[in-house]
Amino acid sequence: MNTYTLKSTPLIITNSKITEKPYVLTFRDLPKEDKPREKMLALGAKSLASAELLALVLNVGTKKEDVLAMSERVLKEYGERSLADNINPTKLSDDLGIPLIKAIQIAACAELGRRFFDKRSGRGATIRTGKDVYEYTKDMRELPKEHLRGIYLNAQYKVIHDEIISIGTIDANLVHAREVFRPAIEHSAAAVILVHNHPSNNTTPSFADQEITLEIKKAGDIIGIALLDHVIVTKSGYKSVI
Repeated sequence: MNTYTLKSTPLIITNSKITEKPYVLTFRDLPKEDKPREKMLALGAKSLASAELLALVLNVGTKKEDVLAMSERVLKEYGERSLADNINPTKLSDDLGIPLIKAIQIAACAELGRRFFDKRSGRGATIRTGKDVYEYTKDMRELPKEHLRGIYLNAQYKVIHDEIISIGTIDANLVHAREVFRPAIEHSAAAVILVHNHPSNNTTPSFADQEITLEIKKAGDIIGIALLDHVIVTKSGYKSVI
């Protein structure tokens, strides 16, 4: 649920002059039936937006930010997929500027959801082309920050694992082969596909994109895990770096 700024604002008289002061609707201002807890009880969990569900997990906000505003910001800045993949509360706390205890709550819920999903998911998607990658990563297209993601496949091109490797501008000095291939080894993957988004909507690979791709491919050749592709995705298209 968004935090609204009302167009109709209260008037304040100061020194005989009328000034206008904007009023921001906060969590406390919401009617009781619109608050996440009451809404879930009345309408069920499916009626809640992701930010409302996260607000239930966080329970309360801080002096600077109410719980719904915090939830909305966390989801917008990090992205739902990245948030679900994050298991490092300290990094989450630092990246988002939220108290460590709240980052721990988010990481715990993400881990629970991941375990439940893994038990129910069955066979993974099959990815053979750049178009398959683009369809599989729909959630990355409009993220406000660059996310580098690894998709790990078995010998039949089935997805057996995927995770966010880094968030922020993709830099060859920050992305190392060990971060890409560690999950591949842990999950016995035969191959990996790298994907990252360009918030600028420009699919042209940068020099850093090409440099990282070359380094990761060389490392994969040495350890016997193929880098099948590195795909740049935007809200309007995709392009392979390889």
